[in-house]
Amino acid sequence: MTAFRYQAVNQAGAEQRGVIEADSLRQARVSLRDQGLWVSELAELTAENQSGGRGGPRLSTAQLALLTRQFATLLDAGLNIEQALVVLAEQSENEKEKRLVAALRSEILSGASLSSALARHPGTFPELYRTIVAAGEESGKASAVMQRLADYLEARAALGAKVMLAFIYPIVVVVVSLMVIVGLLTWVVPQMVTVFQSAKQTLPFLTRALLWISAFVRNWGLVALVVLALAGFGAWRALKDPAVKRRYHAWKLSLPLFGRFELASNTARLASTLAILVGSGVPLLSAMQAAAGVVSSLPLRDAVSEAAKQVREGVTLSRALGQSKRFPPVLIHLIGSGEVTGRLEKMLDKAAGQQAQELENRVATFTGLLGPIMVLIMGGVVLLIVLAILLPVFEMNQLVK
Repeated sequence: MTAFRYQAVNQAGAEQRGVIEADSLRQARVSLRDQGLWVSELAELTAENQSGGRGGPRLSTAQLALLTRQFATLLDAGLNIEQALVVLAEQSENEKEKRLVAALRSEILSGASLSSALARHPGTFPELYRTIVAAGEESGKASAVMQRLADYLEARAALGAKVMLAFIYPIVVVVVSLMVIVGLLTWVVPQMVTVFQSAKQTLPFLTRALLWISAFVRNWGLVALVVLALAGFGAWRALKDPAVKRRYHAWKLSLPLFGRFELASNTARLASTLAILVGSGVPLLSAMQAAAGVVSSLPLRDAVSEAAKQVREGVTLSRALGQSKRFPPVLIHLIGSGEVTGRLEKMLDKAAGQQAQELENRVATFTGLLGPIMVLIMGGVVLLIVLAILLPVFEMNQLVK
């Protein structure tokens, strides 16, 4: 059977959208008519038309993790792939996911393997995902592999959420403080200008500087914002050049604090990806090629690719990664220990957990200090503005006395 996406009007006159399965376009139209629906649009659901492009619908890491967990649970319960996809389509409340699952089921029914069906939706299922599923099909352990894949995606989504939540408070503090400062400069300070000018006295340097800044913000603030926006757009366009992007990533890695964040984040992704691929039975060389894709930093990705070439020539993984001098020594030592004891997968899991924990600790420490520091800085700026306003008032009071 084939999945068809339809748009119709029911007997109450309300528009209705959904997915229906039938042997042919005509049978789908007849089935919808039997349900009391007047069809206005009906099309076969494929990778090309399910979301307006060949890539398929975009799912967040959390959505993909939930879909994978549900799929793995159904397979573990004894359902075959086609039956599991039927259940997923029925219970999904997201129309985008429902169309995706229906398209996958249609491809499975046409004789394609699960990995082949996933490969027709590269925008939804990345290469790493498809490689792991293919390894599970080859080993006959699809259920176990999907469970591991769900664990990996959930851990990755949880780590990303923790890092994002940790930065919310400092960002809110900065935004609110900037709004207060801009409000003082554009509304409060101009109200005081007339008072200062009518006094015809020499203003303190701090007040004169504040008046100059206030005039600049009021007269050129929008221009400055446009210039900053254009500069940001230019930087974004420049980063499309691989050479510029590589230099920028190398510069980020060299930073004292943020460089450690970048290294720990990429190392955790690399180790966890290698662990699940090796544990799923993927050959080490293929695992390294797939794992290189999850490393966002180009210098580190180059180091992984170079290490893969050395592994192909017979060098051990720990030595190949160690020669780049870019990865933490703890990762190299744990991999070396795993190679010696024959527990590479376990050591990679341990390395991934250690790097993820280090990243969480560094982010927690940084954001814990950043909040109070930003409060002190912004409070100091507001204090300077208040002093600049009050100093002339104090001097005027002295003249009156």
